Amino acid sequence: MSFNVITKKITMPDGKEVTIETGKLAKQADGSVVVRSGNMMLLATVVSSQTAKEGVDFLPLSVDYQEKFASAGKIPGGFLRRESKLSDYEVLVSRLVDRALRPTFPSDYHADTQVAISMISADSEVSPDAFAGLAAAAALAVSDIPFNGPISEVRVAKIKGEFVVNPTIAQIVEAEMELLVAANANDILMVEGEMQESSEEDMLTALRLAHDAIKVHCAALVELTIEVGKTEKRVYCHETHDEDLRKSLWEGYYDKFYEVAKLANPSKSGRRESFKAVEAEYFDALPEDSTVNKSLAKVYFHDIEKEAVRQMVITERFRLDGRKLDEIRQITCEIDYLPSPHGSAVFTRGETQSLTTVTLGTKMDEQIVDSAMVSGYNRFMLHYNFPGFSTGEVKPNRGPGRREVGHGNLAMRAIKKVLPPDSENPYTIRVVSDILESNGSSSMATVCAGTLALMDAGIKIKAPVSGIAMGLISDPKTGKYAVLSDILGDEDHLGDMDFKVTGTENGITACQMDIKVDGLSYDVLVEALNQAKQGRLHILGKMKEAIATPRPELKPQTPRAMVIKIMKEQIGAVIGPGGKVVQDIQKQSGATVTIEEKPDGGYVSIFSANKESMDKAVSMVKGIVMIPEEGEIYDGVVKSIMPFGAFVEFLPGKDGLLHISEIKWERLETVEGVLQIGEQVKVKLIEVDKKTGKYRLSRKALLPKPEKN
Repeated sequence: MSFNVITKKITMPDGKEVTIETGKLAKQADGSVVVRSGNMMLLATVVSSQTAKEGVDFLPLSVDYQEKFASAGKIPGGFLRRESKLSDYEVLVSRLVDRALRPTFPSDYHADTQVAISMISADSEVSPDAFAGLAAAAALAVSDIPFNGPISEVRVAKIKGEFVVNPTIAQIVEAEMELLVAANANDILMVEGEMQESSEEDMLTALRLAHDAIKVHCAALVELTIEVGKTEKRVYCHETHDEDLRKSLWEGYYDKFYEVAKLANPSKSGRRESFKAVEAEYFDALPEDSTVNKSLAKVYFHDIEKEAVRQMVITERFRLDGRKLDEIRQITCEIDYLPSPHGSAVFTRGETQSLTTVTLGTKMDEQIVDSAMVSGYNRFMLHYNFPGFSTGEVKPNRGPGRREVGHGNLAMRAIKKVLPPDSENPYTIRVVSDILESNGSSSMATVCAGTLALMDAGIKIKAPVSGIAMGLISDPKTGKYAVLSDILGDEDHLGDMDFKVTGTENGITACQMDIKVDGLSYDVLVEALNQAKQGRLHILGKMKEAIATPRPELKPQTPRAMVIKIMKEQIGAVIGPGGKVVQDIQKQSGATVTIEEKPDGGYVSIFSANKESMDKAVSMVKGIVMIPEEGEIYDGVVKSIMPFGAFVEFLPGKDGLLHISEIKWERLETVEGVLQIGEQVKVKLIEVDKKTGKYRLSRKALLPKPEKN
């Protein structure tokens, strides 16, 4: 069989090459490509139904990213030994691609559409998530599916003061800033990333560099579309409208919606009822034999309400709930709300509330990470729950969905940057945010509540972190716009931007931005960043009123933990033959002891529920790894008695000879009756044999020397 293979090569300014191939694999899909960088290969396909389902007024788009274990030469763990549901990481990559693609489809296109991206070959130095957006956009580019692209995604990182586009996996580990950016040739569409208290200026520099790289991708995709012959897209008609009805409703009800918006009702439910009353006025007045399409009327009412609110904000310069554009809702912070958890906090901002707990566990509580590209352990987890009652809805509890995974990940990345290093923190940390009320930016409430709960637990974080969600309402006809701080749920829905920024007083730690409008200038972005900084600092001030620094001590119910660093050569001594020594330490002390080897040495983690148990285990471990020094005095135990003396264990696992001549100043004929096995005796180490390493002990050196007669 012959293939009509078309290949497009993209050479980036730094010389890196990316190839896009179509025409060989998955030809029954509407669009199919293989994107390659190094040995990393992604297969992306897209399929869209020819017709839309009746009554659907949105785009039913699904995006699935999956990494095949075989691509990295691995067999999956677990009982099934096969790929199953998407991991949280794969869900997060799927969300990144979805957020970039969704606003780029025509607003009236409602056909079922599925984008599937699979990593079919892995490269240990190439991070595949940075190419998933390009692969999806390329699959659309070679299809006849209507799409207002092209778009692409790249990662940009700041490493040792230099900005790098699509850095290697090893470089990402060293990055002080790391952003994934999606854009078309003209505008940025989506941003997500984390950083080590970076400045707003550095973030803008990274965005500009990323956009320059994306423009190169987009130009190549345009050329690819032409070469494949897919410049003409399929014809569709997924919406039917009644222009006379639309016109009459706009003329009769726009002003009424505008006046309701101006009422500045601070209550979410109150605003909803007021807007519904305007609609009800129309529907109640309809005669029973009316032929008006009520479904269409509701669609037009939604559009009228949205535009009326947008224009009210731009014109009147205040918000739906009466706030100024940069005003933050009332904030209440409370720590130590729950008596039993290791740390807890309640953070309430307006009608958004998070109850967050912190649990401190042992090394054995670490999360096992088993993916195609990564195998290891995770010591910091943040889980976000969004029950139906938080918005007054009935919703079954089916476990975390993609939204919960994404919001939790953003909060996790925001806080992760201020946690103490592993060498200073022996705990596995789990933060759980339960959203009890939601009306705008519950993920940012999670950041604030998580920070408070960590400080309440006594975790020595570098600095408190707060988060804020920014919005934008713009009018392209007049050029007027309004940047909104701490947006409501309604403002997120009707606005042109959802920009979440988290950080400390010193800089940004994480961000997430979705832009729903074309032509967002960098000047507006600068204004939003500066306004976000002021809001972030205001929220930090409120948080510090509850707790400014971490508690100096852990709570009584928190298990105690300590990490002792030892030399690599001492690891075997602590473990013992078949684990005998470490098991004996745990048995005698009641503490939990784990040993981990790292490049710079061994780390012994000790966990205990009480101080006595902890002290016992620490003493035993230190005794094993302690290097005996000549002249030091030790408390020993007689282990055996010989005719020539006694062997005394003066440190765990270390015996020395207490010669008969060193027991007393007086001359002894025998040791019998002088010392007993198991007797505790204080001894001095008087010599370490340089050849054999054996220890010579003395008891008489600690006794007063008798005076000569």
